[in-house]
Amino acid sequence: MNDAVLGYAPGKTFVHRLSATTKLLFLIITSVACMVTYDTRFLLIMCLLSLVLFKVSQVKWRQVSVVVNLIIIFAVLNLILVYVFQPSYGADLYGSKHVLLGSGFFALTAEETFYLFNLLLKYICAVPITILFLLTTNPSQFASSLNQIGISYRFSYAFSLALRYIPDIQESYWAISHAQQARGNEISKKAKLADRAKGTVNIVMPLILSSLDRITVISTAMELRRFGSKKKRTWYTSQKLKASDWLSLGVAVLLVLLMPYFWHLNQGRFYNPFK
Repeated sequence: MNDAVLGYAPGKTFVHRLSATTKLLFLIITSVACMVTYDTRFLLIMCLLSLVLFKVSQVKWRQVSVVVNLIIIFAVLNLILVYVFQPSYGADLYGSKHVLLGSGFFALTAEETFYLFNLLLKYICAVPITILFLLTTNPSQFASSLNQIGISYRFSYAFSLALRYIPDIQESYWAISHAQQARGNEISKKAKLADRAKGTVNIVMPLILSSLDRITVISTAMELRRFGSKKKRTWYTSQKLKASDWLSLGVAVLLVLLMPYFWHLNQGRFYNPFK
Protein backbone atom coordinates (compact mmCIF):
# COMPACT_ATOMS: atom_id res chain seq x y z
CA MET A 1 0.00 0.00 0.00
CA ASN A 2 1.17 3.52 -0.78
CA ASP A 3 2.39 5.15 2.44
CA ALA A 4 0.39 8.27 1.56
CA VAL A 5 -2.86 6.28 1.59
CA LEU A 6 -4.96 6.48 4.76
CA GLY A 7 -6.32 3.03 5.52
CA TYR A 8 -5.92 -0.07 7.66
CA ALA A 9 -2.27 -0.93 8.26
CA PRO A 10 -1.60 -4.20 10.15
CA GLY A 11 0.62 -3.96 13.21
CA LYS A 12 1.52 -5.64 16.50
CA THR A 13 1.17 -2.73 18.93
CA PHE A 14 -1.15 -2.59 21.94
CA VAL A 15 -3.65 -0.51 19.97
CA HIS A 16 -3.68 -2.96 17.04
CA ARG A 17 -4.34 -5.92 19.37
CA LEU A 18 -7.42 -4.35 20.93
CA SER A 19 -10.80 -5.62 19.79
CA ALA A 20 -12.56 -3.55 17.13
CA THR A 21 -15.55 -3.36 19.48
CA THR A 22 -13.36 -1.85 22.19
CA LYS A 23 -11.85 0.72 19.84
CA LEU A 24 -15.26 1.68 18.49
CA LEU A 25 -16.78 2.14 21.96
CA PHE A 26 -13.68 4.02 23.17
CA LEU A 27 -13.91 6.34 20.15
CA ILE A 28 -17.63 7.01 20.68
CA ILE A 29 -17.37 7.54 24.45
CA THR A 30 -14.35 9.85 24.37
CA SER A 31 -15.53 11.80 21.30
CA VAL A 32 -18.92 12.51 22.84
CA ALA A 33 -17.25 13.54 26.11
CA CYS A 34 -14.91 15.95 24.30
CA MET A 35 -17.76 17.46 22.30
CA VAL A 36 -20.00 18.00 25.32
CA THR A 37 -17.55 19.57 27.77
CA TYR A 38 -15.58 22.83 27.64
CA ASP A 39 -13.53 22.11 30.76
CA THR A 40 -9.94 22.88 29.80
CA ARG A 41 -8.49 20.49 32.35
CA PHE A 42 -10.50 17.55 30.99
CA LEU A 43 -9.65 18.47 27.40
CA LEU A 44 -5.93 18.65 28.25
CA ILE A 45 -6.11 15.16 29.79
CA MET A 46 -7.81 13.84 26.65
CA CYS A 47 -5.26 15.57 24.40
CA LEU A 48 -2.40 13.95 26.29
CA LEU A 49 -4.08 10.54 26.10
CA SER A 50 -4.72 10.94 22.34
CA LEU A 51 -1.10 11.87 21.64
CA VAL A 52 0.22 9.01 23.81
CA LEU A 53 -1.98 6.48 21.97
CA PHE A 54 -0.82 7.94 18.66
CA LYS A 55 2.79 7.44 19.73
CA VAL A 56 2.21 3.92 21.06
CA SER A 57 0.54 2.81 17.81
CA GLN A 58 3.76 3.61 15.87
CA VAL A 59 1.88 5.29 13.02
CA LYS A 60 4.19 6.81 10.41
CA TRP A 61 3.80 10.50 9.74
CA ARG A 62 3.68 10.04 5.96
CA GLN A 63 0.58 7.85 6.41
CA VAL A 64 -1.40 10.69 7.94
CA SER A 65 0.39 13.86 6.78
CA VAL A 66 -2.08 14.75 4.01
CA VAL A 67 -5.15 14.26 6.19
CA VAL A 68 -3.62 16.01 9.20
CA ASN A 69 -2.59 19.02 7.09
CA LEU A 70 -6.12 19.30 5.68
CA ILE A 71 -7.58 19.09 9.19
CA ILE A 72 -5.17 21.78 10.41
CA ILE A 73 -6.25 24.08 7.57
CA PHE A 74 -9.92 23.44 8.35
CA ALA A 75 -9.36 23.98 12.09
CA VAL A 76 -7.53 27.28 11.56
CA LEU A 77 -10.23 28.53 9.18
CA ASN A 78 -12.90 27.53 11.67
CA LEU A 79 -11.17 29.40 14.51
CA ILE A 80 -10.75 32.49 12.34
CA LEU A 81 -14.41 32.46 11.29
CA VAL A 82 -15.58 31.98 14.89
CA TYR A 83 -13.57 35.05 15.88
CA VAL A 84 -14.64 37.16 12.86
CA PHE A 85 -18.37 36.53 13.25
CA GLN A 86 -18.54 36.92 17.05
CA PRO A 87 -15.31 38.23 18.62
CA SER A 88 -17.09 39.10 21.86
CA TYR A 89 -18.54 35.64 22.48
CA GLY A 90 -15.78 34.70 24.94
CA ALA A 91 -16.36 37.85 26.98
CA ASP A 92 -20.11 37.20 27.08
CA LEU A 93 -19.52 33.56 27.99
CA TYR A 94 -17.10 34.10 30.86
CA GLY A 95 -18.67 37.32 32.15
CA SER A 96 -15.57 39.52 31.97
CA LYS A 97 -13.49 41.37 29.38
CA HIS A 98 -9.70 41.72 29.32
CA VAL A 99 -8.56 43.30 26.03
CA LEU A 100 -5.24 42.01 24.66
CA LEU A 101 -5.11 43.66 21.22
CA GLY A 102 -7.05 46.23 19.23
CA SER A 103 -10.24 48.04 20.05
CA GLY A 104 -13.87 48.22 19.02
CA PHE A 105 -15.83 45.27 17.65
CA PHE A 106 -12.76 43.18 16.70
CA ALA A 107 -10.86 43.70 19.94
CA LEU A 108 -9.10 40.47 20.88
CA THR A 109 -9.86 39.61 24.50
CA ALA A 110 -8.27 37.06 26.81
CA GLU A 111 -11.68 35.41 27.17
CA GLU A 112 -12.11 34.97 23.41
CA THR A 113 -8.55 33.62 23.12
CA PHE A 114 -9.26 31.12 25.90
CA TYR A 115 -12.50 30.02 24.22
CA LEU A 116 -10.71 29.52 20.87
CA PHE A 117 -7.99 27.57 22.69
CA ASN A 118 -10.66 25.21 24.02
CA LEU A 119 -12.01 24.71 20.50
CA LEU A 120 -8.49 23.86 19.32
CA LEU A 121 -8.13 21.32 22.14
CA LYS A 122 -11.31 19.60 20.97
CA TYR A 123 -9.69 18.99 17.55
CA ILE A 124 -6.54 17.63 19.18
CA CYS A 125 -8.66 15.31 21.34
CA ALA A 126 -10.77 13.85 18.57
CA VAL A 127 -8.56 13.73 15.47
CA PRO A 128 -5.74 11.39 16.63
CA ILE A 129 -8.17 8.83 18.09
CA THR A 130 -10.29 8.85 14.92
CA ILE A 131 -7.24 8.42 12.69
CA LEU A 132 -5.96 5.61 14.91
CA PHE A 133 -9.29 3.84 14.59
CA LEU A 134 -9.07 3.96 10.79
CA LEU A 135 -5.43 2.84 10.69
CA THR A 136 -5.54 0.06 13.28
CA THR A 137 -8.98 -1.52 12.73
CA ASN A 138 -9.54 -4.32 10.25
CA PRO A 139 -12.71 -3.44 8.24
CA SER A 140 -14.11 -6.95 8.73
CA GLN A 141 -13.55 -6.73 12.48
CA PHE A 142 -15.20 -3.30 12.40
CA ALA A 143 -18.32 -4.81 10.84
CA SER A 144 -18.47 -7.56 13.45
CA SER A 145 -18.00 -5.01 16.25
CA LEU A 146 -20.97 -2.98 15.02
CA ASN A 147 -23.04 -6.15 14.93
CA GLN A 148 -21.90 -7.05 18.46
CA ILE A 149 -23.29 -3.79 19.87
CA GLY A 150 -26.69 -4.42 18.28
CA ILE A 151 -26.51 -2.83 14.82
CA SER A 152 -27.96 -4.88 11.95
CA TYR A 153 -25.32 -6.85 10.06
CA ARG A 154 -26.55 -5.31 6.80
CA PHE A 155 -25.65 -1.81 7.99
CA SER A 156 -22.50 -3.15 9.64
CA TYR A 157 -21.30 -4.62 6.38
CA ALA A 158 -22.09 -1.39 4.54
CA PHE A 159 -19.89 0.56 6.98
CA SER A 160 -17.20 -2.08 6.58
CA LEU A 161 -17.23 -1.69 2.79
CA ALA A 162 -16.95 2.08 3.15
CA LEU A 163 -13.90 1.67 5.40
CA ARG A 164 -12.39 -0.88 3.04
CA TYR A 165 -12.75 1.40 0.01
CA ILE A 166 -11.19 4.49 1.57
CA PRO A 167 -7.65 3.24 0.80
CA ASP A 168 -8.79 1.75 -2.54
CA ILE A 169 -10.17 5.08 -3.73
CA GLN A 170 -7.01 6.83 -2.61
CA GLU A 171 -4.87 4.27 -4.47
CA SER A 172 -6.98 4.82 -7.59
CA TYR A 173 -6.56 8.58 -7.22
CA TRP A 174 -2.77 8.30 -7.12
CA ALA A 175 -2.74 5.84 -10.02
CA ILE A 176 -4.83 8.18 -12.22
CA SER A 177 -2.73 11.14 -11.08
CA HIS A 178 0.51 9.43 -12.11
CA ALA A 179 -1.03 8.41 -15.44
CA GLN A 180 -2.09 12.02 -16.09
CA GLN A 181 1.39 13.30 -15.26
CA ALA A 182 2.97 10.66 -17.52
CA ARG A 183 0.90 12.14 -20.37
CA GLY A 184 2.41 15.56 -19.69
CA ASN A 185 -0.35 17.06 -17.50
CA GLU A 186 1.60 18.76 -14.73
CA ILE A 187 -0.45 18.82 -11.51
CA SER A 188 2.33 18.81 -8.95
CA LYS A 189 3.34 21.79 -6.80
CA LYS A 190 5.37 23.11 -9.72
CA ALA A 191 2.21 23.84 -11.74
CA LYS A 192 0.04 26.95 -11.41
CA LEU A 193 -2.96 26.80 -9.11
CA ALA A 194 -5.45 26.96 -12.02
CA ASP A 195 -3.65 24.14 -13.85
CA ARG A 196 -3.61 22.02 -10.69
CA ALA A 197 -7.35 22.60 -10.16
CA LYS A 198 -8.09 21.62 -13.77
CA GLY A 199 -5.89 18.55 -13.44
CA THR A 200 -7.65 17.51 -10.24
CA VAL A 201 -11.03 17.68 -12.01
CA ASN A 202 -9.63 15.43 -14.74
CA ILE A 203 -8.70 12.93 -12.03
CA VAL A 204 -11.92 13.11 -10.02
CA MET A 205 -14.26 12.33 -12.94
CA PRO A 206 -12.62 9.00 -13.90
CA LEU A 207 -12.37 8.19 -10.20
CA ILE A 208 -16.12 8.69 -9.68
CA LEU A 209 -17.00 6.61 -12.74
CA SER A 210 -14.67 3.75 -11.76
CA SER A 211 -16.06 3.81 -8.21
CA LEU A 212 -19.64 3.57 -9.50
CA ASP A 213 -18.67 0.59 -11.66
CA ARG A 214 -17.07 -1.07 -8.64
CA ILE A 215 -20.18 -0.48 -6.52
CA THR A 216 -22.36 -2.08 -9.20
CA VAL A 217 -20.13 -5.16 -9.41
CA ILE A 218 -20.07 -5.64 -5.63
CA SER A 219 -23.84 -5.11 -5.28
CA THR A 220 -24.54 -7.66 -7.99
CA ALA A 221 -22.16 -10.19 -6.45
CA MET A 222 -23.77 -9.79 -3.01
CA GLU A 223 -27.27 -10.21 -4.44
CA LEU A 224 -26.22 -13.38 -6.28
CA ARG A 225 -24.93 -14.75 -2.97
CA ARG A 226 -28.28 -13.83 -1.33
CA PHE A 227 -26.72 -11.42 1.12
CA GLY A 228 -29.31 -10.19 3.62
CA SER A 229 -31.72 -13.10 3.18
CA LYS A 230 -31.12 -14.29 6.77
CA LYS A 231 -31.79 -12.41 9.99
CA LYS A 232 -28.39 -13.24 11.49
CA ARG A 233 -24.93 -14.16 10.30
CA THR A 234 -21.64 -15.33 11.77
CA TRP A 235 -18.35 -13.45 11.51
CA TYR A 236 -15.07 -15.01 10.53
CA THR A 237 -13.02 -12.23 12.15
CA SER A 238 -15.09 -11.71 15.31
CA GLN A 239 -12.98 -11.09 18.45
CA LYS A 240 -13.78 -11.80 22.07
CA LEU A 241 -13.00 -9.12 24.62
CA LYS A 242 -9.75 -9.73 26.53
CA ALA A 243 -8.38 -8.23 29.74
CA SER A 244 -6.76 -5.37 27.81
CA ASP A 245 -10.11 -4.56 26.19
CA TRP A 246 -11.93 -4.37 29.51
CA LEU A 247 -9.11 -2.24 30.91
CA SER A 248 -9.37 0.20 27.98
CA LEU A 249 -13.14 0.44 28.35
CA GLY A 250 -12.70 1.00 32.08
CA VAL A 251 -10.33 3.91 31.38
CA ALA A 252 -12.89 5.42 28.97
CA VAL A 253 -15.65 5.15 31.58
CA LEU A 254 -13.44 6.70 34.30
CA LEU A 255 -12.60 9.60 31.98
CA VAL A 256 -16.29 10.23 31.33
CA LEU A 257 -17.01 10.11 35.09
CA LEU A 258 -14.56 12.99 35.50
CA MET A 259 -16.98 15.25 33.64
CA PRO A 260 -19.71 15.38 36.34
CA TYR A 261 -16.98 16.09 38.90
CA PHE A 262 -15.61 19.01 36.88
CA TRP A 263 -19.15 20.24 36.16
CA HIS A 264 -19.81 20.27 39.89
CA LEU A 265 -16.64 22.29 40.51
CA ASN A 266 -17.38 24.70 37.64
CA GLN A 267 -21.15 24.79 38.23
CA GLY A 268 -21.53 24.16 34.50
CA ARG A 269 -19.77 22.86 31.39
CA PHE A 270 -17.31 25.76 31.16
CA TYR A 271 -14.15 26.17 33.20
CA ASN A 272 -13.81 29.88 33.97
CA PRO A 273 -10.31 31.00 35.04
CA PHE A 274 -11.38 34.67 34.95
CA LYS A 275 -13.51 34.59 38.08
